[in-house]
Amino acid sequence: DSAGVALTAPGMERVAVRKKAGRLANLVQDIERDPMPDATVGIGHTRWATNGVPNDTNAHPHTSRDGKVAIIHNGIIENASQLRLDLQTEGYRFVSETDTEVAAKLLGKISDKIIEETGKPDLFKAVRRLARMLEGAFTILATDVRQPDIVVGARHDSPLVVGLGEGENFLGSDVAAFVAYTKRAMEIDQDQAVMVSADKVVVSDFMGNIVPDPKTYTVDWDASAAEKGGWDSFMDKEIHEDPAAVQRTLLGRLDENGNINLDEVRIDEHDFKAIDKIIVIACGTAAYAGMVAKYAIEHWVRIPVEVELAHEFRYRDPILTPRTLVVAISQSGETMDTLMALRHAREQGSKVLAICNTQGASIPRESDAVLYTHAGPEVAVASTKAFVAQITAAYVLGLYLAQVKGAMYRDEIAQTLESLKDMPRKIQWVLDTQTKTVQEAAEQMVDAKSFLFLGRHVGYPVAMEGALKLKEIAYVHSEAYPAGELKHGPISLIEEETLVVALATVEKLFDKTMANVREDKARGAHVLGVTTEDFAGEIEKYADRSLIVPKAHPLLQPSLTVIPLQAFAYYIALARGCDVDMPRNLAKSVTVE
Repeated sequence: DSAGVALTAPGMERVAVRKKAGRLANLVQDIERDPMPDATVGIGHTRWATNGVPNDTNAHPHTSRDGKVAIIHNGIIENASQLRLDLQTEGYRFVSETDTEVAAKLLGKISDKIIEETGKPDLFKAVRRLARMLEGAFTILATDVRQPDIVVGARHDSPLVVGLGEGENFLGSDVAAFVAYTKRAMEIDQDQAVMVSADKVVVSDFMGNIVPDPKTYTVDWDASAAEKGGWDSFMDKEIHEDPAAVQRTLLGRLDENGNINLDEVRIDEHDFKAIDKIIVIACGTAAYAGMVAKYAIEHWVRIPVEVELAHEFRYRDPILTPRTLVVAISQSGETMDTLMALRHAREQGSKVLAICNTQGASIPRESDAVLYTHAGPEVAVASTKAFVAQITAAYVLGLYLAQVKGAMYRDEIAQTLESLKDMPRKIQWVLDTQTKTVQEAAEQMVDAKSFLFLGRHVGYPVAMEGALKLKEIAYVHSEAYPAGELKHGPISLIEEETLVVALATVEKLFDKTMANVREDKARGAHVLGVTTEDFAGEIEKYADRSLIVPKAHPLLQPSLTVIPLQAFAYYIALARGCDVDMPRNLAKSVTVE
């Protein structure tokens, strides 16, 4: 909702700051009209308001009282009110409503104090001292005109990663910020600070103890993966990357002996064998991927699986033992609710396995095992390719556990993996043959005032994901229910303006789902049916329009069924004139609780 930059160069009296409310383009246009000075270091920030309305004043960066120090900040500083009061009693005045300005004024005060104490500026020390005084979640970057060759960062419960370039270095909340300039990255751990210059990176803890060998890694995707590359939108591009996302998630999973590999495993095989319960923790789309995982893992491994929303998990005193495996699913690996739930699980002695799309992120770093989805960067806020990749990774995990615990025969596991490897081809078939039909259906049904998604068995979490996509990007009322629940209340919602999206891909439940559809039709609803090729002719008797997906094993069907629903939400949003990549009020990664 706003963006800004702060630039520093030798000889400046004050940090050069420019910030504008609205999209990043507003800031770009403003700087093009009135260029900013050349600089040696710069920091920039795009903001989603957590406190203080979106306007020029509340936008980041914020500066110290004398304008010599500027900071940007991700997160929420929980003790900002008290710190503000303390500074106001000393005569400090505030122009914004943000917690970030409090940190900026406080950092200016600390910086001046250090100059008094030592006779020279030390922004690194000042930021560490500031970090020890703040409560809540924060990543802070700071620049000081008196040290125009460095940027200093600090992180606590919010993401921060370093990009290692040639004669230049970078700081970002995600590697996508700098992958066009370097693929080499360095991890910054919890409660660490970092000082970067053009040719040097120094990492320490908040007390100033230097970290001798920070972990580095190479980003395994190209910068072009985070660019539109001729597509109308990132979301459209990423829907069409669904097949590749599934394929990459499956690459290299079998060794020469036919055993399944995960990416990083720090859990002993005996501990895996002892697992008697799995709890999946996630939020939003990732939680629906977890619900699909529940059906598959319980069927293959024969142990109970619970799916919990991460933000509720630790507050209800969950039953966790050393024999519980907690599976944390997050595209970004920085979802704060999931990270805090993960920490709670580890404190209780449970092992944690992460399913994540981002190398070096907090959630995989703090887990006992990692299964990367390798989907490549997902830029659009609404998740598409990450969802099918998460489902695929969950299937791999289920088969791995079945292998370790001996719950399936080796040839059964191999056969299921072969079926999984065929999914990219089938997803591509959906994209090639159904996209025009989906677009026509969306244009015909765009004026529906309410959408009701119905599914049974594994179709239910897919229905929930379909409804969420519509909410996220088209801003229309949409609900999802298990089809059998219709008569227990939701059928009262059905009226002539209602569109029912009926998922009927589970063969043994097809007739039951059609019975629900007939009830909806009798009450004036329009029906969009989604089914397999086998039932294409049958569903046309009941639905106003139908979408077809290839047949697969019922447990693997969600990877196919969700594709037309992603496209449907996309075309509804386009027809309504919505910004599909950056829907209002939503951030790509939710890094605050």
